[in-house]
Amino acid sequence: MPNNKRRKGADNTAMPASTTFVPKRVSLAQKQGSNVIDDDFQKMETTTVDTIRCLSMDGVQKANSGHPGTPMAMAPVAYAIWAKFLRFDPTDPIWPNRDRFVLSFGHASMLLYSTMHLAGVKSVSSDYQVGDRESVSMDDLKSFRQLHSRCAGHPEYRWTSGVETTTGPLGNGLATSVGMAIASKWLAATYNKPGYELFDFDTYSMCGDGCMQEGVASEAASLAGHLKLDNLIWVYDNNKITIEGNTDWSFTEDVATRFVSYGWNTVRVTDANDLDRLRHAFQTAKDEKNRPTLIVVDSHIAWGSPNKQDTHGAHGAPIGEEEIKATKKFYGLPPDKTFHVPDGVYDHFRNQMKTNGTKRAQEWKVMFDEYKSEFPDLAEQLSLMQDRKMPMGWEAKLPTYPANKKGMASRISNGKIMQAVAEACPYFLGGSADLAPSTKTRLEDASYGDFMPPQTGWGSYAGRNFHFGVREHAMGAIMNGMTLCKVRAFGSGFFVFSDYMKPVIRLSALMEIPTCWIFTHDSIGVGEDGPTHQPIEHLAMLRSIPGLVTFRPGDANENVEAWKWAMNEHHRPSAFVLSRQDIPTLDRTVYGSAEGTQKGAYVLKCACPKGNPDVVLMASGSEIPLIVEAYDILVSRGVKPRIVSMPSTDLFEWQDQEYKDSVIPPSIRARVAVEFAGEFGWWKYVGLDGEFVGMTSFGESAPLKHLMEHFNFTPERIADAAERSIAKCK
Repeated sequence: MPNNKRRKGADNTAMPASTTFVPKRVSLAQKQGSNVIDDDFQKMETTTVDTIRCLSMDGVQKANSGHPGTPMAMAPVAYAIWAKFLRFDPTDPIWPNRDRFVLSFGHASMLLYSTMHLAGVKSVSSDYQVGDRESVSMDDLKSFRQLHSRCAGHPEYRWTSGVETTTGPLGNGLATSVGMAIASKWLAATYNKPGYELFDFDTYSMCGDGCMQEGVASEAASLAGHLKLDNLIWVYDNNKITIEGNTDWSFTEDVATRFVSYGWNTVRVTDANDLDRLRHAFQTAKDEKNRPTLIVVDSHIAWGSPNKQDTHGAHGAPIGEEEIKATKKFYGLPPDKTFHVPDGVYDHFRNQMKTNGTKRAQEWKVMFDEYKSEFPDLAEQLSLMQDRKMPMGWEAKLPTYPANKKGMASRISNGKIMQAVAEACPYFLGGSADLAPSTKTRLEDASYGDFMPPQTGWGSYAGRNFHFGVREHAMGAIMNGMTLCKVRAFGSGFFVFSDYMKPVIRLSALMEIPTCWIFTHDSIGVGEDGPTHQPIEHLAMLRSIPGLVTFRPGDANENVEAWKWAMNEHHRPSAFVLSRQDIPTLDRTVYGSAEGTQKGAYVLKCACPKGNPDVVLMASGSEIPLIVEAYDILVSRGVKPRIVSMPSTDLFEWQDQEYKDSVIPPSIRARVAVEFAGEFGWWKYVGLDGEFVGMTSFGESAPLKHLMEHFNFTPERIADAAERSIAKCK
């Protein structure tokens, strides 16, 4: 054991001296400084906590990879939450009003897997059917961090039932939990009726020093305090250890006082092993009616390990077989048995969860059946929401736009379309990072209102317009948390600030959830704001994310079709990349139907009726008018061009080869792509003989007209590039 030094806690006050290692087994009550002799139940609590610890150690050791120290320290906290407070039904882990549990420090995943195994959480299929198989079996624990294991290195939402969100990038789990707490408030304010308290679920999240240091957690905590989310409980494992060593090397702030300044309630538990004090802390959090709660828990990483406790060596590596044996001996469990669950542990844990979760879930379902009889329309909305479905016939509310030479900016048409989506889908809600007047994403009907604490007088928890403040990263994580609770959430900002949001956009794709990302001011079309606000490489970034569908609509009708696809999708997020400047609305009696948007790319017009053009011109978004004009120039020069709109390269790649070849014939090697962005990704379509007309540098500050001249974005340049490509192919 390390020597008996005094440590500082989150408030930088001297902490009690570390417990000297005692090589004999003591009861949990004795560890807590109590003179009360354990009864059978207390002994079983101790055994269950230590079983979680040992399963975690064994899983990491067998994988020869992972993080054992935190599960060993925080097993009592996980037990206290799951056994005593969590309203979670293991036999129906997608029960809508279940409490949510988020393991923000995802590297401690064996803590969650071991707990879920003991709880007997059932698996759920991709179409939301609960099965008989346990989500985490003993064999799954034994295959921790192995190929296709349900016990991946970090918890994955789409992969392991009972995992409420994918975590790993530190801080994101905390921020996502804020979205879950928001969803609970919104669902309650929208659907609860007298005598029918359908929604009141709480959200618990466990985190460590790394989460507290990440900016996204601070952004989210600030907003959670402002919104007075009293259904949100964060547990901070204050073990003073990171990968490099002691946190005093880099992190000495007063965390608890910081959270007080955010408007949080803060509670301190000075011994992670003290179940009585943990219960009191969680009950205090449950009783709080005006603020979220931070519970600071002082712990010892790798607690009980003779040589690894309180050392960074236990953070991210197995502690070794001999050390595990010695630790199990200290816990009073068989040192030579691995993946051992003592008699009575399963029943002890699961019986408590039946009382807190299964019984409540059954009562909820009876209540919902009665609710359906009294409020059939609202019940239908909830049923659709749980299956990620849209109301019947919703597309009929979407507009169709007539041809218009002036047209409108795609951010403008998008805002109009969103009003129709909001009318058709009562559970469509979201906001912006303080940019709604520019992104045009406010839901305008006065009945929609603003999501605010009712006591502010500025809105209510039933509001559908959210004000995230200048917190792009947190906004994205919160959107994911809301989407995970089955509402259809959107968030908006300037495209260049998607840089702040890459981690959470990526997570939405990894989790396969249909979050809607809306980005405006998508190119040098931003104009006078200059290169700091003019996206260049950002389209390539979004398009590179597997599973994310990026739309850059070329006119208002393509925008409508993009929304049809996005809202009918159950498992893929969408990104809308929209212009500041006007885009003409094409005459669809002359050009191909905008329905082709749902295939990613389609032929707008072809001068060769037999389908063998001389050259193919491709573009997306606001550059469509340029290739339309270049088409006419080429025809006047005796060239037979084809013009292709490519609003989504992602959807285009998912089409069969026959369709892709019908749009861009492989025999036609003369090709030109046009986009106010970098070239990455386009050479796949233009080939070795094609040309790209786009940006090869950052932009500049000037009115758009001058920028178009400066960077030579003209139909004539595109026509010339087409003829050069044709010449190469002869």
